[in-house]
Amino acid sequence: MAPTLPERKRKTRELEPESDDEFANVVFDGVLSQSEDEFDDLSDEEDKDDDESGNEGSQSNDEEDDALLSDDIPSDVDGEEEIRKLLKNVEIEIDEPGVDPKREEEEDPDKNYTVETDANGNERYVYEEIDPIYDSDDSDAQGPVNTIGDIPLSFYDTYPHIGYDINGKKIMRPAAGDALQNLLDSIEIPKGWTGLTDINTGNPLNLTQEELELVRRVQMGLSTDDLHDPYPEMVEYFTSKEEKMPLSAAPEPKRRFLPSKHEAKQVMKLVRAIREGRILPYKPPRSARGRSRRRRRFTLTSGKTRRPKSPIRCTFLRPNSPPWLRHELQPACRIFAEEREAWEALDPEEREKDYMPQKYGALRKVPAWDTLVNERFERCMDLYLAPRVRKNRLNIDPNSLLPKLPSPSELKPFPTVAQTIFRGHDGRVRSVAIDPTGLTVASGGDDGTVRVWELLTGRQIWSVKLSSDEAVNAVRWRPSKDSFILAAATGEDIFLMVPTHASVTPTLDQASRDILSVGFGYATNGQKQAAPTGKEPPAKWARPGTKLEDDGVLIRITVRSTVKVISWHRRGDHFTTVSPSGQRSSVAIHTLSKHLTQIPFRKLSGLAQTAAFHPSRPLFFVATQQTIRCYDLQKLELIKAIQPGAKWISSFDIHPGGDNLIAGSYDKRLLWHDLDLSNRPYKTMRFHGEAIRTVRFHKGGLPLFADASDDGTLQIFHGKVPSDQLENPTIVPVKILKGHKVVSKLGVLDMDWHPKEPWCVSAGADGTIRLWM
Repeated sequence: MAPTLPERKRKTRELEPESDDEFANVVFDGVLSQSEDEFDDLSDEEDKDDDESGNEGSQSNDEEDDALLSDDIPSDVDGEEEIRKLLKNVEIEIDEPGVDPKREEEEDPDKNYTVETDANGNERYVYEEIDPIYDSDDSDAQGPVNTIGDIPLSFYDTYPHIGYDINGKKIMRPAAGDALQNLLDSIEIPKGWTGLTDINTGNPLNLTQEELELVRRVQMGLSTDDLHDPYPEMVEYFTSKEEKMPLSAAPEPKRRFLPSKHEAKQVMKLVRAIREGRILPYKPPRSARGRSRRRRRFTLTSGKTRRPKSPIRCTFLRPNSPPWLRHELQPACRIFAEEREAWEALDPEEREKDYMPQKYGALRKVPAWDTLVNERFERCMDLYLAPRVRKNRLNIDPNSLLPKLPSPSELKPFPTVAQTIFRGHDGRVRSVAIDPTGLTVASGGDDGTVRVWELLTGRQIWSVKLSSDEAVNAVRWRPSKDSFILAAATGEDIFLMVPTHASVTPTLDQASRDILSVGFGYATNGQKQAAPTGKEPPAKWARPGTKLEDDGVLIRITVRSTVKVISWHRRGDHFTTVSPSGQRSSVAIHTLSKHLTQIPFRKLSGLAQTAAFHPSRPLFFVATQQTIRCYDLQKLELIKAIQPGAKWISSFDIHPGGDNLIAGSYDKRLLWHDLDLSNRPYKTMRFHGEAIRTVRFHKGGLPLFADASDDGTLQIFHGKVPSDQLENPTIVPVKILKGHKVVSKLGVLDMDWHPKEPWCVSAGADGTIRLWM
């Protein structure tokens, strides 16, 4: 059996010696597919094709795998040719149209089904009907069962059938006799005749004698069982029948021999009530004779009858008490003058009592309470206004809740003022980039020209017009000091050029031209992979023409859709381009030394916005509208999917350390991601009133990053990533750079950092480029 595609790639990687480039010989065509199911299905098809092809050789298998892994959607003609080729390699017999072809080695005589094609063109497995015979296990097998459910049988009165069986076949209506035959059948009633019709079969419904008896019992309200006696004789277990043994032979439980605690509580409760006098002991009632013997008392003058009480009773005055006893009868609430003065000196809120005790000779002399109305009013106000729970108000300074950030003056250096303004473009300046040496800056705009300026003086030293109709959307320098190569994208074309000026030595110029020309020799020697027959290659590498070559433009790469983003690999041999309108071919990886363009995705979920390589590891990041995905280019697999939570991602950049990432979005958000922490943003910042166009980290070792927005400003941040992974990054906004004008709701379109100094350049929609120092 031929090895599968992943196994062949794994063996190839094991046999190859380690090179300076971690993915020098890796083929990217279609390997970073977004759909894992599609990748698995494709692998299964390749394994199946390898088994059927026999011993045709590994070379033909590799060609078939390359054809299947193509990044293009084949047309109808191409698909038919591929099918004919596969049919030639595999012996297939087509018995009948609409049925899958059967291979000789796959024929199974024990199959109990056939494959048919339904009305929609899909495969349908039809199994043979099980026809139980007399000697089978199911001796009571019934005929076909009608599966119409709760649908009334009257719906089928106009049809020759009465329903469908389990296999979907029609159950035909049984033949019915004429009216005379029906009259005779009703006169001569057969045994079990009911006059009803079976809803499942349409035949007359006849019942057996047992079933008729069951119906009769149900109608009469009797039990359905003959052996059931509705009036059994009563068995008096506890009266007339004496049992020799108790009902339960279980031993007596232990709790029956212990005093009850509940009863003891009740007894003590009664004892306490008797002691307190709440329960009196029982006294027998006296008899009438005893009551008559009770002794009666009368006064001497009243005679034998009692005199009624007089309503007027005379009270005799008590004689004056002796002097020595008068002092003892004085009230205990006697107030001295000192106590009264001390009470009056206190504030009303500090007094223990709101009144001073006084002595009156009689109760009728006691006046009414003079502050009664005030007290009632204050009480009502307390109930109305006062809260039920006392809440202590927290006196917290709002400034103490803010995080303690260092002062911006302590975080210098960072750009603060506009040092130089570059003018010369007609229309918007869409892209800007500083070369690796930090001496020049390149720009591209709507006028279709690429211009190179001296960074410090602002003087234009080189320019070339690439197109008169299309704008230059992106310019990026090759990240290597051994060459002076600039890549620019305009429309569907990517130009690689070597700008010539006084600062470029002849040796550096010749080395740059050699790097661009080595790919033509690679293609001439036949080492370049040929595109499948009848398919358009992903890109065409060619020379731009004599006029552009004289200006320093050496290579022209034509792709399928408009290029918006260019991003170089750190070694300078690979660069990626992003075409948001390119659908499957929106992301492409170009190899400079081989003049090779590969499409890594067969299917990309979402519109690609930008892409970039990891600064130190063989990782590849692709950003769609709402997701950033990270792929391993050596293992060819998806590692992580980052969810910034933005509605539309505009750009992103990776920290030089490789563990952090910032992303900007058109919904005014700047998001910081810690790749080792989570796939959600560590911090979300909103400092702009309009969309954020681009974000950039400083690549020269300074803890700085910036973003550019359509509101015409740049926001400079101090972003320090500590070496200790337990500490969080320090993010402090330090400066807002203003200077660009907003034209047609567009502000700053691009920016870039100096490779060493804390300087940055920005490109605006007002047609100017500004150097901030």
